Amino acid sequence: MEKTIAAISTAPAPGGIGIVRISGKDAFAVADQVFRGVSRKPIAQMKGYTAQLGGAYTQGGEKLDDVVALVFRGPKSYTGEDVVELSCHGGLYVTKRLLQTVLDAGASPAGPGEFTRRAFLNGKLDLAQAEAVMGIIGASGEQAMKAAEAGSSGVLSRKIQQVKEGLLTQASHLAAWADFPEEDVPEVEEQELLSGIRQGEQALVALLQGFDRGKMYREGLATVIAGRPNAGKSTLMNLLSGCERSIVTQYAGTTRDVVEETVMLAGVPLRLADTEDPVESIGVQAARKRLETAQLVLAVFDSSQSLTKEDRELMDTLQGVPSIAIVNKTDLPTEIDVGEIQSHFEKTVFLSAASGEGLPELEQALSDILDTKEFHPEEGVLFTPRQRADAQRALESLQEGETALLSGVTWDAVTVCVEDALNALAALTGEHVSEEIVDQVFEEFCVGK
Repeated sequence: MEKTIAAISTAPAPGGIGIVRISGKDAFAVADQVFRGVSRKPIAQMKGYTAQLGGAYTQGGEKLDDVVALVFRGPKSYTGEDVVELSCHGGLYVTKRLLQTVLDAGASPAGPGEFTRRAFLNGKLDLAQAEAVMGIIGASGEQAMKAAEAGSSGVLSRKIQQVKEGLLTQASHLAAWADFPEEDVPEVEEQELLSGIRQGEQALVALLQGFDRGKMYREGLATVIAGRPNAGKSTLMNLLSGCERSIVTQYAGTTRDVVEETVMLAGVPLRLADTEDPVESIGVQAARKRLETAQLVLAVFDSSQSLTKEDRELMDTLQGVPSIAIVNKTDLPTEIDVGEIQSHFEKTVFLSAASGEGLPELEQALSDILDTKEFHPEEGVLFTPRQRADAQRALESLQEGETALLSGVTWDAVTVCVEDALNALAALTGEHVSEEIVDQVFEEFCVGK
């Protein structure tokens, strides 16, 4: 029988409340050793989804704090087991003391993600939904949150199930026709089979295409602010980050380090790097390498001065690199050749980094270049490398099956390919997955969730 576990479920920082969660067959008995309610009703006698005010006491009778006990009776709980949550004042010391008292009463320390793991093992959610829980916790923006919520509520799993159902129809027909030739089983129509396989392929391709875009919203884009000294890179960095992270003066080249900051722009997290003068630091070639490997470059030009050799070298370096030209200092008289800049970039924005004028246009340009309007996370997206690998494996199996079908290979080979795709999709949702994979998934979780 599974042991009863306990852990702190709130963040390891001072707050309004601290919560110690207990889950398992002895959750009520353990909690009753710690909690004394003002109504004197034992926790074991409380109804599910009810709360009681009381106090928490050590085995020696010392009162730790006033607490609220909230009871969830299995299977109608997060883990599917009996669960008690004890909420105390959110000081680090008192919360840790409360946990230790619960452990002294017979509970065992929960491992990383063990509550969610039990929810998975007890059929409360599948593996894709479990992974979405950490996505919710780690979401850094609205779109990432929407994707995680959709995953947690089962939207992605239902998409996978739809693909599986279509393939199961094909696989069962193939198996019945092959295994029971003497029975009156309708002959498999090649075009119908091919159509079913291609429908599965199309659905998987669409999911895989959404993975990189979803990853962008979850992890952000490695973004470089580039430009010659005194073009306004540091001022732009400060504008986007909302605080003075870079040292800005009237003298050229006074940013002496690569300053990094993560900001939200057009709903996308940008991991900004404000580069120093490449000649003074890591060298021109290394600086170019950094630009070439960036996922996005914000190229800054000083509109009050004519284009220089450095400006033109930057434009040449960025050919083929996702980038937006920012014509800065629009509050000053314009001297720069705007047409030459526009001929090198898909998007050109006119901005005064000092005043913020033009920032909405920069957001719109970023949205356009990244096609953010075409991303619909609420429809369900792949959001972990494990899920992507399983979906890719399923797609490759279907592609092999299509090739075999079109080349005239026996349908036994086609059946094997379809079954391989089904196995990959079952692994994605956790229906057929090794314990090692389950361990790897929940090792990424925090303790208490």
